[in-house]
Amino acid sequence: MSTLLRIDSSPLDSSISRELTREFTKSWREKNPAGTVIDRNLSAAPPKPIDQVWIGAAYTPEEGRTPEQKAILAASDVLIGELQKADEIVIGVAMHNFSIPSVLKLWIDQVARSGKTFSYGANGPEGLLKGKKLTVLVSTGGVYQAGTPGASMNFVEPYLRAVFGFLGITDVTFVTASGTAQIMTGAIDREAFLKPTLDQVRALPA
Repeated sequence: MSTLLRIDSSPLDSSISRELTREFTKSWREKNPAGTVIDRNLSAAPPKPIDQVWIGAAYTPEEGRTPEQKAILAASDVLIGELQKADEIVIGVAMHNFSIPSVLKLWIDQVARSGKTFSYGANGPEGLLKGKKLTVLVSTGGVYQAGTPGASMNFVEPYLRAVFGFLGITDVTFVTASGTAQIMTGAIDREAFLKPTLDQVRALPA
């Protein structure tokens, strides 16, 4: 039985990135009727920033951690457990200041843990989340896709490819609804604008 982890990072339920993840999840359920979906709304429950105490706990051998250190890492353990359980992951990302939303960065900081999602060996770092499939559904107000003048300002895709590749997830697909500012200005109808992207998203789940 397959498991999908759905991660939304937009604070707005009406956001385009959330609409894309909802449509992806609907199609995934249709193709995996016996599957399980884990919903993780990062804006509803933002992960805490890591600090010196968290780092100290994370790098203390598990058998030597105090009850306080275990409590500090409890939320991280839950988030990592969801990742480990998932066969597929879908992330909704609304570009913020040319990069990812802050709550998604907080989540990444909580799940990127030595000995849990990556390790260091004789040949350097090795990702421990191999064999998983990741789909990233992005919405951008402007146009930042490859081949456009704004491409050099898009740090969403290169950053997420690098981070998840470091964790062992290399089967990554990006779909972008680009130029959504046209909807906010009334220059284009939302439904008409999103139809090609939604059709692409519906075809993604295996």
